[in-house]
Amino acid sequence: MLTAFKRDLASTLKRRIQDLWDVEHEPTVEIPPRRDLGDLAFPAALHLARSLRRNPRQIAEELADGLELPAWVREVRVEGAGYLNFFLDRSAVASGLISGPILEPTDAAAADGPPKTIVEHTNINPNKAAHIGHLRNAVLGDVLVRVLRALGSPVEVQNYIDDTGVQLADVVVGFIDMEGRSLAEVAAVPEPFDYACWDLYSAAGAWYEADPARLELRSKTLHELENGAGPRAEMGRLISRRVVSRHLATMARIDVGYDLLTHEAAILGLDFFSLAFEKLKASGAIRLEAGGKNEGCWVMPLAGTEEFDGLEDPDKVIVRSDGTVTYVGKDIAYQLWKFGLLDRDFQYRFWEDEELWETTTDGVEGHPAFGRARKVVNVIDARQSYLQKVVRAGLEALGYRAEAEASIHFAYEMVSLSISTARQLGYVDDDYAGSLEMSGRKGIGVKADDLLDQLVEKSREEIASRNREVDSDRLDEL
Repeated sequence: MLTAFKRDLASTLKRRIQDLWDVEHEPTVEIPPRRDLGDLAFPAALHLARSLRRNPRQIAEELADGLELPAWVREVRVEGAGYLNFFLDRSAVASGLISGPILEPTDAAAADGPPKTIVEHTNINPNKAAHIGHLRNAVLGDVLVRVLRALGSPVEVQNYIDDTGVQLADVVVGFIDMEGRSLAEVAAVPEPFDYACWDLYSAAGAWYEADPARLELRSKTLHELENGAGPRAEMGRLISRRVVSRHLATMARIDVGYDLLTHEAAILGLDFFSLAFEKLKASGAIRLEAGGKNEGCWVMPLAGTEEFDGLEDPDKVIVRSDGTVTYVGKDIAYQLWKFGLLDRDFQYRFWEDEELWETTTDGVEGHPAFGRARKVVNVIDARQSYLQKVVRAGLEALGYRAEAEASIHFAYEMVSLSISTARQLGYVDDDYAGSLEMSGRKGIGVKADDLLDQLVEKSREEIASRNREVDSDRLDEL
């Protein structure tokens, strides 16, 4: 939104300069060094002083005198040698952040009703139990949703289920190829199923390392998952649904819920990416590499662009040489759908009750209107910043600049285990120093349900120590 403010003020000043002195000038904007000097500063008067042969402060005062201010600007002052410093009306800006851009609405805005924000959060791979990092994502996303709704903004909460990705493929390989289990045997694995998958996923990594030729099984599984057909795809659907059920139960313990589960399998099954792929090819946003390390891949060339300048390898593979689609390729298609730009919709059905919907390729009538948002907030960790930038670059390359600007990455840092926690869980010995980064691949982490169980037990102990006469049922309630 700040970019839009800068652009609008620069346009206003440009017209004012043209009207006063018949001079073409493109105003630049700066951020003042201190908050008491305002929120945005324009040095236009300093730049015009030589050509107008006047004192820059006098030029600034004449520009400010009678300048029509937008509703979201509280005042303008002349500061220093001749800066025009603007002070934003923070209440108006906050209102705009909640209800959508204060400036002209984007083409993706709904035809009627208040503009909608899509908040996508949690997004746990359906291959193992949720851990404490997933709780951080869910809490941040849920607090944002609650604030938006409390302030009257329509919000649609989506939880993306990557049910065609590498992580799920490895658990499928684990059950079929490592353990030799049938579909019926996996269906009979007792709860907590996601805990069993946690251990199996970690074991699969070591299994591949022992014989890299086994990675062909991963590739085979990925193809079946993406095509949605074959025994490995069927196993993947079983695993995914059982694990997602566990994830939803975990998040319900902290009162986090969703409106829609978006399945990656539905994005592929309904050819969302094919539509996006054709749009990207037609616009010239991607190219087929004829040589080099990306030979045979469809790549989005990003070298030379300001946001990606300086990166050693800024170009991003969208489709691999074996025909499989990368995460970012699917994400671009998904982002286009969120803004109503794909000319195609999912089909929908209830997940397991009439409170939660999921995407599918064969749905029911009478579902709510999903997608078509004015603004999209993706809650995902800071390591994904590059990929989120690529998604925005994809929208810009297709000409959807307003939607790219309304694509917000709500980033957060990763959770690490303290040395005391790492020792307590047996991950390191007494000689280890520093913190320990969690790793699902290595089986290192604090499971969300384990953490919640400990919090409940510690709360129970503390309440009981202060209220010795409370009976067991009342203690459970407290």
